[in-house]
Amino acid sequence: MKKKMLIIVGSIVVLFAALYFVIDYKNQQATGDGDNPYGTDDLHQATIDQLDNPNYQNQILPDELQTKLDNGEDMMVYYYDPTCPHCQELTPRLIPIVEDMGVDMKKLNLLEFESAWRTYGIESTPTLVYFENGEEVDRVNGAQSDDIFRAFFNEYATDDSGSSDEQAN
Repeated sequence: MKKKMLIIVGSIVVLFAALYFVIDYKNQQATGDGDNPYGTDDLHQATIDQLDNPNYQNQILPDELQTKLDNGEDMMVYYYDPTCPHCQELTPRLIPIVEDMGVDMKKLNLLEFESAWRTYGIESTPTLVYFENGEEVDRVNGAQSDDIFRAFFNEYATDDSGSSDEQAN
């Protein structure tokens, strides 16, 4: 009886160890290829799971964002957390709007860069912020309606040529 119990327990331990190594290998493959915009292999599992998801491309790292803002650039930045249920609901709705309207919206993953919460005054996720000349102009907090995001983009986003109403006059 003891021998059978040891065999069963040993088999379970071997199965768990094999499962660990398979998952670890899969994660190393995901973070080690050219599709990892984070520059590190030490990522949370929720981020690893989104690396190949087209909704989570166009990432910006905090240092790059700060450099662009210090240079006075205009930017649309979507702050999200891969574990946030509101972000998981909004992102698949928001990305088609962004694509349809031709908006260059950068994404900053707050799970990987927790200091950005304080740096940019983010109180909840998801949060969409528009910066003009490197300064915050406006933001939308939460998973609002599609119409609110369309209106936000209509008000603040310019086309790729950099034209705006002021240049047209």
